[in-house]
Amino acid sequence: MRADDLGTPYDGPPTATRVVSLVPSITEALATDRRAALVGATDWCTHPADLDVTRVRGTKNPDLRAVRALEPDLVIANKEENRELDVRRLREAGVPVWVTDIETVPQALDSLERLYDAALGWPRPDWLAQARDLWSGPVPDVSARVAVAVWRDPWMVVGARTYAGDLMRRLGWENAFAGSGERYPKVELADLDRGDLDLVLLPDEPYVFTDDDGPEAFERTPTRLLSGRLLTWYGPAMVEAFEAMR
Repeated sequence: MRADDLGTPYDGPPTATRVVSLVPSITEALATDRRAALVGATDWCTHPADLDVTRVRGTKNPDLRAVRALEPDLVIANKEENRELDVRRLREAGVPVWVTDIETVPQALDSLERLYDAALGWPRPDWLAQARDLWSGPVPDVSARVAVAVWRDPWMVVGARTYAGDLMRRLGWENAFAGSGERYPKVELADLDRGDLDLVLLPDEPYVFTDDDGPEAFERTPTRLLSGRLLTWYGPAMVEAFEAMR
């Protein structure tokens, strides 16, 4: 029996030919491997930049009517990024939905392999094998204590049980908020701008930090702008992230 990451039985076709992706990082993967099969994606699916498919609004408010009108034989969702209510309504309408659940780099690799094998019925892509090779080595010793801001006003950071936090750990960076009880806790600026942090990373998503929006708030802790895609997207970006962020 085929089942998604949450253990929900899946009865879609053996090979998917009309796919709607509600997960930006997976959209990039599908467009890289078999673009003609991708018929719909969210407004947040920004890679590849020239992707020309029907847009079905956002990850949290997809236009379910538009999704159904595309007559997909597979819709891909994610436990964190998409609402359970939308998944349930699609399934009640007879649309096969596969839900991923990813909180670590190994989970991402396993989930993507399962997606290609059991839901898509496509050969595993070369980039996936390369990503596993790159990220399967020993975890390095800690070289820096880092925080990652994901929002401003209020300030929010990457906390516990997140893909981004695990990726940082595998780069040798200690997440200063890994011990938080929340995945994305709210913090005060003083919790970030302090002497015992080596660096605060300011990605361009979900909050778009820029040269003049983010770094100017800090007096003590060095900051660095970076692509949120490298930090949080699992898929082809995993290969690029390993090479760029080390």
